Amino acid sequence: MRTPLVTAAMAILIASFVAMLLAQITLRPIHVIRSGLARLGRGELNVNVDLPEDAELADLGDSFRAVSARLAADRTALAGQKATLESVVENLEDAVALFGPNGALLFANPAMRPSFSRDEGPIDQLLEASHPYRQAVEKALAQRTALLPATVHVPGGGERLLLVHPVEDATGQLLGVMLVARNLTYLSQVESTLSYSRKLAALGRLSAGIAHEVKNPLNATMIHLELLKMDLADHPAALEHVAVIGAQMRRLDDVVQGFLKFTRPEDLQLQPVAIEPLIAELMPVISAEASTHGVDVRVEFAPDLPLVSADPGLLQQALLNLALNACQAMPHGGRLRIAGTTAPRQRVALVFEDTGVGIPPDQLARIFDLYFTTKEHGSGIGLSLVYRTVQLHDGEIEVQSTPGRGTTFRVLLRQAAGAPRGALGLTKDAGSSAARRATIAR
Repeated sequence: MRTPLVTAAMAILIASFVAMLLAQITLRPIHVIRSGLARLGRGELNVNVDLPEDAELADLGDSFRAVSARLAADRTALAGQKATLESVVENLEDAVALFGPNGALLFANPAMRPSFSRDEGPIDQLLEASHPYRQAVEKALAQRTALLPATVHVPGGGERLLLVHPVEDATGQLLGVMLVARNLTYLSQVESTLSYSRKLAALGRLSAGIAHEVKNPLNATMIHLELLKMDLADHPAALEHVAVIGAQMRRLDDVVQGFLKFTRPEDLQLQPVAIEPLIAELMPVISAEASTHGVDVRVEFAPDLPLVSADPGLLQQALLNLALNACQAMPHGGRLRIAGTTAPRQRVALVFEDTGVGIPPDQLARIFDLYFTTKEHGSGIGLSLVYRTVQLHDGEIEVQSTPGRGTTFRVLLRQAAGAPRGALGLTKDAGSSAARRATIAR
């Protein structure tokens, strides 16, 4: 029996070896797929598997790679949504915190963090037992229900409106509690500001109506005053009194006209506008004023300056007022620099820098007030209209001044959305019209 037994044993050994080899070859794709699934489970992206070039296995490999790519895209999108959500919550005025089912702090935005004594840990280590935040969270965790909004007083924080909601998964299992604390003091300030703004708007409409009603009798009075002057041609003494009355009536009319210009809403015609040609059309008027005062005007614009979104007529009027005011601030000569450059936040900066007498510090805060002027014969309307025009264009205006050394006005305007860089200015007639309007306003 020795020979048959040895032969059988060898046959079994060879069969086992062949079976193991065949099993290894057969099961290799399964091991490769299992390894790929393990890598996906660890969070790796775009995982590929090396499968044999068999028809069926090749299809399986393509399907695995498609699933891997889809998971990678979903994770990328989820990460982007998470970052967006965190950014929104981080910048909320409301204080927001999320606690786990055991009361441990999971998340708190910047508005909430100052309320806690530590950055992490259970709520009983973050807040005192008497704190309304802790009481509300512990009650919501115990009852597993949302609490009705309640107004509480937070030590050192004023009045807060608390909103507490349990967070559950699809099966109803409690995942945690979200706490939101709204600052009622801030809301009261906002409501007060809105109410004050409404009152100011109503007062502005009332004032504009009164000014309009005053203008009509003023016109009639001026007409009859001219008729009276004709009737009193032979009475020189009376004509002197009529002249004084006429001068005061004209002054009153100028004040009413300026007030109406300032209060009347403008219908903006926004369009892409190139600043350099717009200033070029104003240069004849600016140069004439500059030569009168012995002022050297220099214009400096950055190459390929972006277009701005503006109403050409209103903007030209405002820029002309700034240039003429700068020339008049240099009665004994000087230099006026008009420059245009790009600025942060998609803005274009326009600079009017003079070497004139400057503005005293105690008057600097009032230069944009209606009817405030330091000129002997000024109306105090020009800079107010400039400020209003910049506001209408959603821009900013800054002023720096040193008495005896000069003043710099810096106007920031929004770049035109999607507009190419180039030269789109005004027609000559439009520029001259705007120049005339600015001269009258001044």
